[in-house]
Amino acid sequence: MEIMPMTQFRILWSALLILALTVSPQAVRADDECMAADEEQRTKADVAAALKAEKSAKQAELFIAYQSIADHYCAHLFDKNGKDLQARAKANLPKLGRDLAKAAEAKGLLYSNEPVYTIVGAKKDKNGNTISEGTRRANERASAFAWLETSGDHNEANRVMLKAAHAKSDNLEFFKTAWDVDNGRYEQVDRKTGERKPYASPAAYRQELQKIASANADRLMKAEEKDAAGLSGSAMDVGMASGRSMEKLKAASDWMKFLPNGDKPARARAEQRGDTIMKRSDPTFTQMNAKAYYEFAGSSKAKEKLAQLEKKSEESARAMEKSAEKVKGAVTIEKSEADQKKFKKGKADLEKELGF
Repeated sequence: MEIMPMTQFRILWSALLILALTVSPQAVRADDECMAADEEQRTKADVAAALKAEKSAKQAELFIAYQSIADHYCAHLFDKNGKDLQARAKANLPKLGRDLAKAAEAKGLLYSNEPVYTIVGAKKDKNGNTISEGTRRANERASAFAWLETSGDHNEANRVMLKAAHAKSDNLEFFKTAWDVDNGRYEQVDRKTGERKPYASPAAYRQELQKIASANADRLMKAEEKDAAGLSGSAMDVGMASGRSMEKLKAASDWMKFLPNGDKPARARAEQRGDTIMKRSDPTFTQMNAKAYYEFAGSSKAKEKLAQLEKKSEESARAMEKSAEKVKGAVTIEKSEADQKKFKKGKADLEKELGF
């Protein structure tokens, strides 16, 4: 057997190594996916749907068709129109998304959970196996944000989200949705590595949201000041005022958590309110309200005051128990003496009647 010269062996090995390094992981994945039994039929159906949508004047349907074909691994393999169609889809999707978003924004549909398409005609057998994947249909209720987000225009999607956040400026749950807008977002796929890095919105986006959070926190803190005026009233006033005050402080705290310094101002004020109550001349009847403030404040000093307050409460409870026992004892003795007098009188009356 003829042995390959070392020089030729090295050349062959180097060539194989270069080939292995230059084969795109994307291409490998594409080949794997395109080998599925029904992939050719599915791909041709997607291509046909996109070509049909191009001939129609329906932007939404064209967007959905383009979206399904733009990053299709197999389009260029199974259909002669696939490669050119993909190029048109990628080129036109951003503008289509902006146009559809503009129309939705004009209708006031800034943000909703509605997707840009719905599935029609999907079927499964009794075992849960897919019989038909159905057909994608454009969703008329899709929001401006949804169209922009789906087309990958995160900057414009953020603009719409901020507009919606300002329109619902006192809605904390919606604010949280806007704050977490980057969850599930990724950069475009790196064609060389196949990787997708998480997307991060510009700092200005959250800075704008923080303005909303700050405005809400300020509004609630000012409203709390009016409620706290009742802490100088009667014991009944303290109970009502502290309840409203605590409600405002907790709400302000929820907004402050999105600010750089957190909710320290709300907790510090809660401790001050607790101190105000404890300085009253009737702390025995109002100290439970102070306890609620200290629990919310959570500082080391507030915890010390809370411990002292609980100790005093226990001492007061024991003192009241002793007082109650004394009163009960006095009542029992008094009742016993009265019963004895009544018994003696009854006995004397009976003896008199019987002639003793």
